[in-house]
Amino acid sequence: MGQNPVAIVTGATGGIGYAIASLLHRQGYDLVLHGYGSLDRGAELEKEFAGSLYIDGDLSAPQLAAALVAETESRFGRIDLLVNNAGIGIPHPHADIAGVTPDFFHSMLNTNLVAPWLLIQAAAPQLKAASGSIINMSSMAASTVSGSSIPYAVSKAGLEHLTKLLAVAMGPEVRVNAIAPGLVDTPRTSEWTEIRAAVEQSAPLRRSATPEDIALACAALIATPYVTGAVLPVDGGQRLV
Repeated sequence: MGQNPVAIVTGATGGIGYAIASLLHRQGYDLVLHGYGSLDRGAELEKEFAGSLYIDGDLSAPQLAAALVAETESRFGRIDLLVNNAGIGIPHPHADIAGVTPDFFHSMLNTNLVAPWLLIQAAAPQLKAASGSIINMSSMAASTVSGSSIPYAVSKAGLEHLTKLLAVAMGPEVRVNAIAPGLVDTPRTSEWTEIRAAVEQSAPLRRSATPEDIALACAALIATPYVTGAVLPVDGGQRLV
C-alpha cells in the first residue's frame, strides 16, 4: 500500500468521469474506477491509469456499494476522495406527466440519489479517518426549470440538499460539495444539436462545457479546504438567462 491519496470515481467510463479520473491520475491519486456494463472499457482504463482498479456494477444495489468500498480499502488502505459522478438522464417531456411511470421515476431516484447515499454511507468511516472529501455531481436542472425529465431534475435537487445535510453531519472531518453543470459535450449529448445551439446563443460564455471544465471544477473544490456544503455551478452562466 502506497502513500498516494486514493480516489473513488463512479461513472468513470463516460466523458465527465473519464476527464475527472485523468486529472486525478495526473495529480498523483491512486484510483478506483466504477462503471456499469463496461468491462472492456474498464480494462482499458486499468491499463491507461497504471495501478488503478476497475469495478463494474449497479451502485443502486447496497451490496455493490459496500463491496466497492471494501475492495478499495483492501487494495489501497484508505479513501481520501469520493466523486459520485455516475448518473442517468433519459429524456422525457416535462409536459407528459401521465407518461412518467413509477419505474421511470424510481430508476432516476435510485441511480442519481440513492446510489450516492449508499456509497457515502459505506465510505464514511474511511473518509473520516483520512479527513477526506466528497464531490457529488448534480445538474443545473436541480435549481432551474430544465433537465431531461422532471424525475431527473428532482433527483438532482435531492442530491444537492443531501450535499448540504451531509456537510453538516460529516464535518469537521469530511467536506461535502457538489458541482452543477449545464450542457456538457459528451458522447451522450453529441446529437443534442438544438439544445447546444440554444446554449451557444444565450449563455454568457457562448459555449457548452467540456468534460475537462467539470474536472477542473473538481480540482478547485479539492484544493480549497475551507469550502463545504457548496454547489458550484459550471454552466457558462446559463442559469442566469
